Amino acid sequence: MQIRPEHPGDIAAIRNLTTAAFKDMRYSSQTEAAIIDALRDAGALTISLVAVQEGEVVGHAAFSPVTINGESKGWYGLGPVSVRPDRQRKGIGQALIRTGLEHLQQMKAHGCVVLGEPGYYSRFGFVTDPGLRYGDVPPEYFQYLAFTDTVPKGEVAYHPSFNAS
Repeated sequence: MQIRPEHPGDIAAIRNLTTAAFKDMRYSSQTEAAIIDALRDAGALTISLVAVQEGEVVGHAAFSPVTINGESKGWYGLGPVSVRPDRQRKGIGQALIRTGLEHLQQMKAHGCVVLGEPGYYSRFGFVTDPGLRYGDVPPEYFQYLAFTDTVPKGEVAYHPSFNAS
């Protein structure tokens, strides 16, 4: 498997695999592919990685800037992350996330947030802190990974592209 930045020729494959990956997820609004397209169109898709196996795009991970209390503080949001349904549970998503987090650290990012399953994201070092929150999401599902000693407190906002439909 190769993990690399997306190329323009990957866009349709990313859209298709993201739609397929979230199709049966009960928590999904089915807008994940539109969110990625909107982030890309807005120039806010900071890191967009694909996993390629046998010449096919089988996974994707997006990272985009977030604000905390309305200010940019060098933090990013992870997601959406998608893996083609027939390739899930084989480590592709994990590899994409780990590579993306390494890229953020190389960029001197201060940290990353994620809205997701605590049991899954804790394996990457994500933790919860009720002082860093996202709307009315239960605190255990909104997690962060700091790359510095300073963890900001307050309300996190994702890029407006997350309101795409």
